[in-house]
Amino acid sequence: MKIRALFIGLVAMGLSAAAVAAEPIVIKFSHVVANDTPKGKAADKFKELAEKYTRGAVKVEVYPNSTLYKDKEEMEALQLGAVQMLAPSLAKFGPLGVKEFEVFDLPYIFDGYDDLHKVTQGPVGKLLLGKLEGRGIKGLAFWDNGFKSFSANTPIKAPGDLKGKKLRVQSSKVLEEQMRTLGAIPQVMAFSEVYQALQTGVVDGTENPHSNLYTQKMHEVQKYMTLTDHGYLGYAVITNKKFWDGLPADVRGELERAMKESTEYANKIAREENDKALEAVRASGKTQIYKPTDAEKLAFKKALVPVHKKMESRIGADIIKEIYKETGFDPNKL
Repeated sequence: MKIRALFIGLVAMGLSAAAVAAEPIVIKFSHVVANDTPKGKAADKFKELAEKYTRGAVKVEVYPNSTLYKDKEEMEALQLGAVQMLAPSLAKFGPLGVKEFEVFDLPYIFDGYDDLHKVTQGPVGKLLLGKLEGRGIKGLAFWDNGFKSFSANTPIKAPGDLKGKKLRVQSSKVLEEQMRTLGAIPQVMAFSEVYQALQTGVVDGTENPHSNLYTQKMHEVQKYMTLTDHGYLGYAVITNKKFWDGLPADVRGELERAMKESTEYANKIAREENDKALEAVRASGKTQIYKPTDAEKLAFKKALVPVHKKMESRIGADIIKEIYKETGFDPNKL
C-alpha cells in the first residue's frame, strides 16, 4: 500500500504514470573538459536539477574530460544516438555544415558579455539553434565559457609578436584565418592533446579562456599570456532530436526547466571561474600575465577585425550584419 501511495503521489505531483512506472530514462552527457571548468560544473548542475525535477524518471550520466568521446567523435555519436547530450564549442558546427555558427569565432565581434547575451539570448540565438534541426540535432541553450587570451613562450605585446608562431586552434576556418591574419601558423588539434603539444614544442602557443588554460595545466608549459579578450569561447548544449522529441511531454518540460536554470548557473560561474583561474595562474608564478594598454588592445583589434570581411562569404554576410545590429558594433569606426 505504501508503494502504491508513493506512486499515486508522484503522479499527482505532475509526472505521467508512464514516466514514473518505467525504468529511468538515461541521458549520457559527454564533454571534453574537466569537471572543475564552467562547462563541467554546469553539466553537473543540469544532472542534479534534471534528476530532481523528474523525480528520478531521468538519470543523467556525465562523462567529462573526453572519457567517452573526443572532440572529433562526439558529434557523430550524438547523431547516431550513442550519446544523448553534448555541449560542444560553437566552432564544431561549421564542419557539420552549419557555417553560420562560425560567426562566434570572429575576433572582437563581441565587446563583452552584455553584447554577447543580446545575441545568444535573443532572436539571433534562436535562429542559429533552429538551423541544427535538419541534421537531427535539437539545440537547447548557449553556455558561456569566456573570452580568450593568447599565450606563448615569448612575450606578446603586439600582433607582430605572434608572427611565425605555431598556434593551436580548434577545427574552425575562421580561427585558422585569424591566425594567418596575424602571420601565425594555425595548428588544428584536439583539446585533449594540447598540453603535450605545448610541452614538447609541437606548438608554440594557443588561445584559451583562463579556466581552460588553468584546469588543463597549460600555464605550466607557457611562459607568457596576454589578456587580449580577442575572441569568445562558448558552447551550444545539444541533444539528439529524435530522442528529445520521443520523450514524454511532461518529462521534456521538466528537463527544459532544468536546462534553463543550469544555463543561468553556467553563465554566472563562467565569469567567476575565469577570474579565479586567472588569479591561480598568476599565483603559480609559472606564466607572466600581461595586460595590454588601450592602444595595444586597439592594435590587436585593428589587425584582426578584417577577418570579418574575409569570412563573409563562408559565414554569411546577413548573420554578421544581424549581430552588428544587435550589438551596435561598427567595424568602420575602429
